[in-house]
Amino acid sequence: MNAATALEQLHALNQEPSGQGPLARRRHRRRRRRRPRWLRALRWALAALAAWIVGSLVLFVISSTTAQGVAASAVAALDGGGIPPFSASNTLVLGSDARPAGSKEPGADVGGPSRSDVMMLIRTGGGHSARLSIPRDTLVEIPGHGLAKINAAYALGGPALAIRTVEDFLGIQVNHVLLINFTNFPKLVDAMGGVTYTGSCVVSFISGGFRNGGFTLRLPSGTHHLNGAQALALARTRINHCNRSETDLTRELRQQKLLLDMKSQMLSLSGFIRLPWIAWALPQTIETDMSGLTLAGVMLSLELGGNAHNAILEPTGAEQFNGQDVLTITQAARQADVRRFLNS
Repeated sequence: MNAATALEQLHALNQEPSGQGPLARRRHRRRRRRRPRWLRALRWALAALAAWIVGSLVLFVISSTTAQGVAASAVAALDGGGIPPFSASNTLVLGSDARPAGSKEPGADVGGPSRSDVMMLIRTGGGHSARLSIPRDTLVEIPGHGLAKINAAYALGGPALAIRTVEDFLGIQVNHVLLINFTNFPKLVDAMGGVTYTGSCVVSFISGGFRNGGFTLRLPSGTHHLNGAQALALARTRINHCNRSETDLTRELRQQKLLLDMKSQMLSLSGFIRLPWIAWALPQTIETDMSGLTLAGVMLSLELGGNAHNAILEPTGAEQFNGQDVLTITQAARQADVRRFLNS
């Protein structure tokens, strides 16, 4: 075979109709390696999305390790629960009515024992999603102290006694406790970019209002975008000068609605963009027995649980006790509310 014949055969091999020659195979491999631009952009976008979420989770856990926990007595009063979000757990949320230093509000006990201004049970995980607010003026038996308003338990024995009182009164296990730090609460709302709230007219003077070093809230009826200070004032409003007929039950409903609005804000596009800031601010706003991972599981359950069943421990009567107006509830009504809470 001469050189010319060999070159012709080599040329023919690279030009095989079957496309299986060496040059054709190399071209085919190059074509296979090239992916559409939109597919590469999608992969980069998904990678960035995952990094944003994972980074926020890492910030949340780190922030949790630096946040203040609860006293050992409160931890000892709790009943062990399952692992959220895979199993159900009951969390008692407490917020005190402590007044800031320098408040000139009439009757304010600055620096003294504070009562629980917010008392709410949250059931989440294992397919459950429910909230049950307990009116602060409900008359109960406080262990070791006799009959009193339920919010007095916090003042008499801190979160540990509040946990025992709720468990005895409702016949329910409390697995975790979460104390709202009202000093840092506005920072959380501001980290979210504020919260949109729709409701009726509210005029209240928190801690004596602006004139006494407190905060004055004025909201006409309608939809408003609240900053952190406004959201805190709304949650703490007990006396609404725009509607004097409101009761403590109205305040409980307003608090639950505010929590739902905050959840909606976190699930919005704006909330996702601010996710790292929210992840850092949230643990700083609370004191809890939960580790960072457990707290993350509870928060994930709240986000995935959809619209929770929101309820109030509905009083069946009202009376005077030791010169104070108190609310009462029959055992049958109490048990019915608890059953709905546990099964929601």
